[in-house]
Amino acid sequence: MKKVTFVFLCVLMIVIINSCDFSSRNNENGFGKLQLNISHSIKADTFNYINEAGNKFMISEIQYFISDIKLYGKKGDTIILDKYNDIHYIDTDIPETFVYFPVDSVKPGVYDKMSFTFGINEKKNKSRLFVNPPESFMFWPEFLGGGYHYMKLNGKWLDSLNQPKVFNFHLGIGQNYDEDRNVVGFVQNYFEVSLENSSVEIKPSEIAQVDIVMQVENWFRSPNIWDFNKYGGKIMQNQKAISLACENGHDIFLIKSVKYKDLN
Repeated sequence: MKKVTFVFLCVLMIVIINSCDFSSRNNENGFGKLQLNISHSIKADTFNYINEAGNKFMISEIQYFISDIKLYGKKGDTIILDKYNDIHYIDTDIPETFVYFPVDSVKPGVYDKMSFTFGINEKKNKSRLFVNPPESFMFWPEFLGGGYHYMKLNGKWLDSLNQPKVFNFHLGIGQNYDEDRNVVGFVQNYFEVSLENSSVEIKPSEIAQVDIVMQVENWFRSPNIWDFNKYGGKIMQNQKAISLACENGHDIFLIKSVKYKDLN
């Protein structure tokens, strides 16, 4: 009798598991997904670029985080893709990081706008969040606020004597100082990027592959003309400079195209 009962329970569990799996597949098939394919506008390691301040510059590497993608529906509803891999690291030296595929399923429909956070918000940006490289290498020093860089954009510019100087255009938590240069407070500098012309349709059982380009030159362009000779090579402890740099991030990303791929 015990053997029959055991067999019956095993069969019942298999039926339940298969039923749940079938239900999950059906539910998944009624939804779509979003994928961001990210590229960058300039070629590395070449002095082929001049900004509005007249600085000739080159970029050697760019490393940054984006997080909390948002889709805005026609009825004013907002979907945040933040279930699991809600923070994504991008590194111009690691091509596989150029693809960001959130695990969240998205209800089909046309979404008027897309946005995401550049950097990491204060709730999530905590020290030791990442234990493995390359993300762990993005740590922001504890005495400057802790957590992680939003971005490291490294390169060189030619100074007024036409000599190459190294710059580290790094964004992260800022600091307020007293007259003795003691830290008296911290400033959260992450910001939201609203993509222009970012209406996207999510189709059932398909992946909307959105091709996005970072227009790197725009970091030094508008609304604040960036002069490396004025701000120097490092801005991590210069909140005024970081604030101006973040303001220039308003039009950094541009949608190039949207393609669709079968989810199955």
